[in-house]
Amino acid sequence: MAMNRESWAFVFGLIGNIISFMVFLSPIPTFYQIYKKKTSEGYQSLPYVVALLSAMLWIYYALVKKEAALLLITINTFGIVVETSYLALFLFYASKKARLSTIKLLLLLNVFGYGAMLLATLYLSKGTKRLAIIGWICLVFNISVFAAPLFIMKKVITTRSVEYMPFTLSFFLTINAVMWFFYGLFLRDYYIALPNTLGFLFGIVQMVLYLMYRNATPVALENPMKVQELNGHIVDVVKGQDGARGGDISKV
Repeated sequence: MAMNRESWAFVFGLIGNIISFMVFLSPIPTFYQIYKKKTSEGYQSLPYVVALLSAMLWIYYALVKKEAALLLITINTFGIVVETSYLALFLFYASKKARLSTIKLLLLLNVFGYGAMLLATLYLSKGTKRLAIIGWICLVFNISVFAAPLFIMKKVITTRSVEYMPFTLSFFLTINAVMWFFYGLFLRDYYIALPNTLGFLFGIVQMVLYLMYRNATPVALENPMKVQELNGHIVDVVKGQDGARGGDISKV
């Protein structure tokens, strides 16, 4: 018996859930190090704040959509729980300055920003118009985050080193984008499908760059950097003699 569109969407969404589940758990080694060292110095909270906001946006979109939204709800509910746990641990071991900065970020993006969007869409729109507005917000947010690996690709080309771009994570994030693209395509939900097209293309470029530079002689930088790539978010942290300074974010 031939499978219909909804059945294929469920298959791709289920695989997407499994891969996203693993990606959400990928920062565990990082937080184990934070726990062991009793400090979050050298790491940035921005990727977790953004990942939490992304999950909150998709949960809201799924709840408004209602139809064929179960797989969006399951993985993003898990994402909210996991990202909240990461942030709680980060705040517990953060310095006073980093803790204050993280709280400000959470208030700006996840409380006031998300709250303003929630109230505006609830009271200024309804029905299909409300869903379209939320969908466009999710789409634009995802595209802006998916574009952030450009920073890392530039680093790889400049330094001729793939240290900044782990192949395994790039591979799984690319496969994840493919799964969610087909999930959105079979449901004819282009708010989900379109941004994942960009995620797939950037993932392919990252893997091509990895193959090009994996055996290249690295170019030494004056300030060595390490890359923190978590949940599809990429942060490069400039390490000086006194620890980490700064961070640039890169994704759902």
